[in-house]
Amino acid sequence: MKRLTIAFGIGILAFATANAQELKKFTADIGGGFTNPVGSTGHYLDTGWNIGGGVGYNFSSFLGAKLNLGYDSMGINSTTLGSVGVPGGNVNIFHASIDPVVHLTPKRKADFYLTAGGGVYHRYQDFTTPTVVTTTAFIPFFGFYPVAFGANQVLSSYVVTKPGFDVGGGVSLGAFGHGKFFAEAKWHRMFLNGGQNDFIPVTFGFRW
Repeated sequence: MKRLTIAFGIGILAFATANAQELKKFTADIGGGFTNPVGSTGHYLDTGWNIGGGVGYNFSSFLGAKLNLGYDSMGINSTTLGSVGVPGGNVNIFHASIDPVVHLTPKRKADFYLTAGGGVYHRYQDFTTPTVVTTTAFIPFFGFYPVAFGANQVLSSYVVTKPGFDVGGGVSLGAFGHGKFFAEAKWHRMFLNGGQNDFIPVTFGFRW
């Protein structure tokens, strides 16, 4: 009986050690994709793009936490621009959040997960008009000569920093080694004075 108990204890210890070795504690990812404005935000903005990345720590194979940084850019739609009376405009949002992550199938090749969290959102909004900028270029054979190129002139801009939150999920697919490709969608809400800015970035990337 004593030998059986010792063997059982050694087996449990070996199993725990193997799991600890398999679990990668630190993680990082980078990706990009498209951003869809939703709710009342969708009445004013067009679909745009996003880039982002994050670093995290896995407490177990089922639970982790990440620090996420993201940048989303969406154009102001033609209806809104027409009502304002300007030819162009954009809304750009930088956000940083802390997000717990719950892995639903961590041992499988397709790791489905849920995530939610909160943080700070910095929004830069501008109205623009096309213009021509003239500068001077130099080629030894021709010397100095003027060059004109198209650009956008900012007519007005507005910057605001507010809190917000996000909730969503995704799936990671095994690639090679510890690396995985992932696809993720998260609903973000940035609180504004008397309203909110809602958008869903759909991101594709690689996770280590």
